[in-house]
Amino acid sequence: MTPIKKFQVTFDCAEPERLARFWCEVLGYVIPPPPAGFATWDDFKRSQPTEQRDSWFACVDPSGVGPRLYFQRVPEGKAVKNRVHLDVRVGTGLVGEERLAALEAECARLVPLGAVHVRTLYDGNDACMATYGGNYYECGSEPYQGGTLVFCCPY
Repeated sequence: MTPIKKFQVTFDCAEPERLARFWCEVLGYVIPPPPAGFATWDDFKRSQPTEQRDSWFACVDPSGVGPRLYFQRVPEGKAVKNRVHLDVRVGTGLVGEERLAALEAECARLVPLGAVHVRTLYDGNDACMATYGGNYYECGSEPYQGGTLVFCCPY
């Protein structure tokens, strides 16, 4: 069996492009070039049937290391807790007040981008956030050590 070398993470959402651009800012990802034959993404969108316009968008890690993130429009809203979320590592290697300061600085950076700070549960290690559409994500420095800044983004 050949091992899988590349994969993408797919998100169901209401506003694919808006959510993709949010994650570009959070992760330092970029929007890939438009498909061949199109100068811009807007040109590509105009070429699509009306019902397919804005139905998906993607972003990629410019280094090529991280997975492609693919966002697809779905008609239904979020009904239950998401079963998969992204952990954004912040303040790795820092401890105590330095770690908390790094987490708070990341919180201050993400809220203006559209994240909604739900709560802070801090035990000296981690913070948790949520993104557009109420999809939670964690913002911390070390996995599984408790404590979170909880965010939600309304898109």
